[in-house]
Amino acid sequence: MTSQPGAEPPIHDFPIATGVADFVHNIAAVRSKIAAAAERVGRSPHDVRLLPVSKTVPEERIRLAVQAGCRELGENKVQEAARKATALAELGVKWSVIGHLQTNKARDVAAFAHEFQALDSERAAAALDRRLQAAGRSLDVFVQVNTSDEPQKYGLPPEEVGAFLRALPHYSALRVRGLMTLAIFSSDTERVRACFSRLRTLRDHLRESDPDLLGDAGLSMGMSGDYEVAIEEGATCVRVGQAIFGARQVPDSHYWPGL
Repeated sequence: MTSQPGAEPPIHDFPIATGVADFVHNIAAVRSKIAAAAERVGRSPHDVRLLPVSKTVPEERIRLAVQAGCRELGENKVQEAARKATALAELGVKWSVIGHLQTNKARDVAAFAHEFQALDSERAAAALDRRLQAAGRSLDVFVQVNTSDEPQKYGLPPEEVGAFLRALPHYSALRVRGLMTLAIFSSDTERVRACFSRLRTLRDHLRESDPDLLGDAGLSMGMSGDYEVAIEEGATCVRVGQAIFGARQVPDSHYWPGL
């Protein structure tokens, strides 16, 4: 990344992975960068979870990624995730929904998801809890925070997160594991870093004021273009898609409003 304010986001050359060997290579390269970023700030690489993101990736290539070692996968669209979870059920993959939830899709998430990383409203919490209670299940959740103050983005304003977390114990099927954010999509590293730093500072403040609010107090932040910066700022989970699977034909704006 450059450090020119307002510059266009960097263009990354991510070749399409078409075989198991490609996936093994890409996963190893990402893990190597995770380790280097963690070591730069005195952290253990083992404290950073890699969540491969398979949005738009066809099922036949997901099977190759699983052969290469992927055991959990992230998806943005509930309908796409549910379809893949059904078609690939025999693989034993754990599915994480990382995109905005429309409440009419809560039943689907409650049926198959291992984790939901974009909780940002009591309406969604109530819908998920109701469906999970009916299914006799519980669900790990991260609360999404809009750390870039972009009005077109989903996520709670940082100042509303504390009150929201204090309301979540009413929804006993939800297990809060931490906070999630999307940094501003910019080639200005410091603007990106500020989003991650803001989430870490918020987490630390909330944990200090009420340790029971955040469960493991995880920080899910960082994607293919910025996960190294996120790790330097404390990420415990990075959501990496294109660096593992290859460049997408569908632009990120199709999945992330405002990008």
